[in-house]
Amino acid sequence: MRKIHILLILVCLAAWGCASLNPAQRAGFAFTVEPAANPWTHLEFKNNPADFQFAVISDRGGGERPGIFDKMLPKLNLLQPEFVMSVGDLMEGYSEDKNEVVRQWNELDGYVSQLEMPFFYVTGNHDYTNPMMAAYRQERHGRTYYHFVYQDVLFLIVNSEDPTEKRPNMTDEQNAYLAKALRDNPDVRWTFVFLHRPLWEEKEVYGWTTLEQNLQGRPYTVIAGHVHNYTKSIRHGREYYTLATTGGSSKLRGIEYGEFDHILWVTMTEEGPRIALLMCDGIQDTSIRMK
Repeated sequence: MRKIHILLILVCLAAWGCASLNPAQRAGFAFTVEPAANPWTHLEFKNNPADFQFAVISDRGGGERPGIFDKMLPKLNLLQPEFVMSVGDLMEGYSEDKNEVVRQWNELDGYVSQLEMPFFYVTGNHDYTNPMMAAYRQERHGRTYYHFVYQDVLFLIVNSEDPTEKRPNMTDEQNAYLAKALRDNPDVRWTFVFLHRPLWEEKEVYGWTTLEQNLQGRPYTVIAGHVHNYTKSIRHGREYYTLATTGGSSKLRGIEYGEFDHILWVTMTEEGPRIALLMCDGIQDTSIRMK
């Protein structure tokens, strides 16, 4: 009995010791903290191990302007997100010539290979235009809709061109897969949905309503591309984004028109995602001006 009491005392002392550490010690901050005043605001460092950051790159296809997408990828290495998402239209596509399609994929994957972190493909209409392109896309990169969980956050990747009919669509098979992914992960802290076309803005789209209904009752965010014009809207109390471009065709009339080259920067926190727009020309290497 005496041993049990001693053990309990030791446990309590250890817990008291951890609790009594000042913020500097808890954060690994090596500095003398004075009891009266210190030259900082507070020591609540943003170092929650559950927080993470990822980037979303937008449309390159549909009238690419060279020198934007390819130069953005080394800049992502400077920013060091944990991974990079896409919203499709990664190439020009719309070709029946397989050699040309292979050339375009080789070019795109050559750019993507520069990244130091994982890159996740999303299928767009320029990537999946006809049966030959669809078959080659699947041969090269596998599934066109899928999901994964990272740090208790569910990522649903939707194929808005399923099957390839040059119009937006989602098959019953895809919706059944996505519904199962949602059922299998009911208690994740957040769900992100990535797709190319903003199907919620399309008329007579088969399949989207089913997925949207299945998302209700959980916190989620939807991110799409396709229209080359940035908008943010609220549906069912949730944020829906359509991104502008990362090198795709654009008049580039500016922020007030939603026409600019950018990426989305997402920080996942305990309270939900914090999202920012980073302009491509606003991110530069330190060697931009050397003596």
